[in-house]
Amino acid sequence: MRNIKEVLRLKYQIGLSNRQIADSLHIAHSTISDYLQKAKAAGIPWPLPEGLSDQALESRLFARSQLPARKDRAQPDYAYLYNELRSFRNVNLTLDLLWREYKEQHPEGYQYSQFCENYRSWRGKLDYCMRQEHRAGEKVFVDYAKGLSIVNPLTGELTMTHLFVAVWGASNYTYAEASLSQDLSCWIGSHVRALDHFGCSPRLIVPDCLKSGVSQACFYEPEINPTYADFAQHYGMAVLPARPKHPRDKAKVETGVLIAKRWILAVLRHRTFTSLAELNAAIRELLPALNGRLLRKMKKSRKELFETLDRPNAQALPERSYEYAEWKKATVNIDYHIEIDRHYYSVPFQWIREKLDVRLTASIVEVFRKGERVAAHPRSHVPHKHTTLKEHMPPDHRKYVEWTPSRIIHWAGQTGPATAQLVEKILASRTFPEQGYRSCLGILRLGKNYGRERLEAAALRALQFNTHSFKSVRSILDRGLDRQAGASQAGSGKTSLPFHDNVRGREYFH
Repeated sequence: MRNIKEVLRLKYQIGLSNRQIADSLHIAHSTISDYLQKAKAAGIPWPLPEGLSDQALESRLFARSQLPARKDRAQPDYAYLYNELRSFRNVNLTLDLLWREYKEQHPEGYQYSQFCENYRSWRGKLDYCMRQEHRAGEKVFVDYAKGLSIVNPLTGELTMTHLFVAVWGASNYTYAEASLSQDLSCWIGSHVRALDHFGCSPRLIVPDCLKSGVSQACFYEPEINPTYADFAQHYGMAVLPARPKHPRDKAKVETGVLIAKRWILAVLRHRTFTSLAELNAAIRELLPALNGRLLRKMKKSRKELFETLDRPNAQALPERSYEYAEWKKATVNIDYHIEIDRHYYSVPFQWIREKLDVRLTASIVEVFRKGERVAAHPRSHVPHKHTTLKEHMPPDHRKYVEWTPSRIIHWAGQTGPATAQLVEKILASRTFPEQGYRSCLGILRLGKNYGRERLEAAALRALQFNTHSFKSVRSILDRGLDRQAGASQAGSGKTSLPFHDNVRGREYFH
């Protein structure tokens, strides 16, 4: 599925360049240009019309007539050329010979002059080190560092913390806090508190390739964690991970980590903390001093630069803070329910056996299919219970929703009090009453074959011998045991075995 909506959002709502969008979404720069040109040609406005689905948008942009064939010249393998020239200097290998070999393989390729110009341009960038200039209000860099320890006052056990650091690109304005781990909930929570502290949000968030932020680190196409992407979208930001083994991509936060260690951790190194809240309170007290120190070259503090550069050009925060949510994949079972944390939630029966995306917050479970929400339920933590909406059921299943335990007990009472009592005990013995419906209905149907009087007598005998099941009642009726007086057996003084399906009796051997 093409991510066209996100491309349009990043372009027209956030104002990113085509190359920044390509880096954020891991899509080729030419593809971004193609999407935008097709959207303009199709007359698609921004914001998008309400209710326009991903499939409808794609069909408007990518009609068959809009896909002309294109043939580009084959690019030389510049790394191969570079290695060949370095490896065979002793035989006086030249670009002319390499170009001739290239033309033999690609007759429609570049001519010699363009071939040489392209190679020299590529070669000139090998050792190129760009001094990064960050636009005001554009980027915040985030990372973790090793923090201080927390002491358990009862056992003396030490728990190591992790220091989360966030630094603005233009002003170097810094936020820091301690957390107990680097898992997803701590990672997102630290981001939310950092943005609340700043009072605004950037257009780009630049993390390291931490597993909580980047599901799969890759030099060319890092895969963003779905929860992290959801968080970024809530604040109108784009995620631009630093490339693996490229510390220059996140030099700002690397410097910010060093500054935080120097002016926070070093100052607190001799203090003893017994809780995370106590440690974070001490860190918050030191943040104003860190951001208020004058920078030697700028002759201004980080706070002053933030107020004059980043804050005026940053985005306003949304009305509510991001509510932590996890994303999972779930396959719809044949009973049109998905299992989330041992609880079962219904989805429309049409999506049976399909794998859907599930968004989990503390209060709600949302189910999505190809980006569109198909179901939503209040979240429940009761294990092995079903949360079902009537409209999700097939039509022939909906009639069973009206069944209740009291209704089935009432039906049994029409046969007799013993039958009603037996049905009530069966329903009470199940974890959920619905699990006993089929057994109770089977018992009631026995009355059609054997009559209500015999069924009532069989239910009374089953109650006397504490055998509460459909099979027991049917066995009593099949063997005619309902015609025996249970009370007289109990008062005769003779010891008799309790009735059970596995106790065959002497009649079995005659």
